[in-house]
Amino acid sequence: MEKKPLFLVQWICEIAVSNSQKAFESLYLFYFDRLLRFASLHVISHAEAEEIVSDTFLAIWNNRKNLLEVANFDAYIYSVMRYKIIDHLRTNIQKNIRLDDLQVDLFAATETTPEDDIITQEQAELLNEAINSLPYRCKIVFKMVREDKMKYKDVAAALEISVKTLEAHLATATRKLREILSGKI
Repeated sequence: MEKKPLFLVQWICEIAVSNSQKAFESLYLFYFDRLLRFASLHVISHAEAEEIVSDTFLAIWNNRKNLLEVANFDAYIYSVMRYKIIDHLRTNIQKNIRLDDLQVDLFAATETTPEDDIITQEQAELLNEAINSLPYRCKIVFKMVREDKMKYKDVAAALEISVKTLEAHLATATRKLREILSGKI
């Protein structure tokens, strides 16, 4: 069983047992940015991504009585979101989604250190271009593991793939990034 931070366990319990809107708001604020970035990988507009995140949290709220049965909340919330994305895409199937046109900001939610500050804007742009050139699954796996700092098993559960498949995607992403960036940075 996954070891959850104590505050997360407390919020989930308060939501499930007491219908605590304050705990739900805390949970929402804790996950919102990460889920928004994940949704943004799948839809074109920021508004659509926000709508999907809202739908995800609405589903969590509507199913709050069963939250105590969830063993891995990270995997659970990403799975709910993945289904909301699929529903959204089915509803809006006429839209053509081009992930190549989206900018992936690898440094969006990271705390910088003095070493990080040395990276120039040009290097960051080269890295973003390299990440955007990755195959679709590799890009998502790389982003969830490296940027969102999720555990392999959580990402595998959220994407419904095995840990070995995830490792293969991550190895491919790393190899391709090395190939693309060798000599450029």
